[in-house]
Amino acid sequence: MVTVVGIARDGRWVRAADGGLGILTQAGPLPEVAADAPPADLASCLDVDVVFPVLHGPWGEDGSVQGLLETFGVPYVGSGVLSSAVSMDKGFMKAALAHAGLDGGRYVVVPDRRWRLDQAGVLAEIGELGLPVFVKPARAGSSLGIVKVHAAADMTAAIEGARKHDPRIIVEAAVSDAREIECGVLVDVDGVPRASRCAEIIVNERHEFYDFEAKYLDDSATLVVPADLQPGVEDTVRDLAVRAFEALDCEGLARADFFVRADGSVVINEVNTMPGFTSISMYPRMWAATDVDYPELVDRLVADALRKGTGLH
Repeated sequence: MVTVVGIARDGRWVRAADGGLGILTQAGPLPEVAADAPPADLASCLDVDVVFPVLHGPWGEDGSVQGLLETFGVPYVGSGVLSSAVSMDKGFMKAALAHAGLDGGRYVVVPDRRWRLDQAGVLAEIGELGLPVFVKPARAGSSLGIVKVHAAADMTAAIEGARKHDPRIIVEAAVSDAREIECGVLVDVDGVPRASRCAEIIVNERHEFYDFEAKYLDDSATLVVPADLQPGVEDTVRDLAVRAFEALDCEGLARADFFVRADGSVVINEVNTMPGFTSISMYPRMWAATDVDYPELVDRLVADALRKGTGLH
């Protein structure tokens, strides 16, 4: 039996009376927990065999819910506390990937204290990245708060805008003339992480990059699955996806996002430990192109969660 639990905007945990999908309503183009959904107490929510925490952003995929589930001894799909937290923070994630020898591009991390005490020094360091750059909240998701900055005069406003989402930000040098390529990683039945076929995101001229609106609110992006890549390039991306998964000590599943330049060189952008999981999301589509359909994908992830259990392992 499947029990669906939702988290409302005010932090309330709510539960469908019939245990189904009734708590979700279509609020415009994005589904949202119904305002009048009945509350769910924590004990009843966690009285299950396994949890599939299909959550995005802070307090969802950053280790918070994972820590709660560990405390209560409830097995769950996906990465543990540490790898979830590290992967959620783009600065720490890039440092871990660089330590493993992966090229994550050039960047500057700006913690809250440093911005408050030394804005001139921060701006000088960012200036060494050149232009354009991407200013991002370090621990947000779904491209919220991201701005592409083309002029130094616009940098402070972009940073202050990103800080509304997270006081810790990251500024990344743009990877010019590159294709956006994604690759899924799944822990197989033998416990070994394996990579899917790749996919490509092609954003049309209405958007400078794959922002929140392009992802969720309009049809301005074309998703190509599988991506049209030279075999050697795809093999490289798939190998790097697994290396990134292992470098961050991920578990269960992840989606690795890359930039592939015209010369075939590859830069890893980030790793998402709980990618979108609707039947039309990129992660399931990549695995469908790798001969793992949606029901089998869910079965494998649930089985992996039950196999690993909780605690240190």
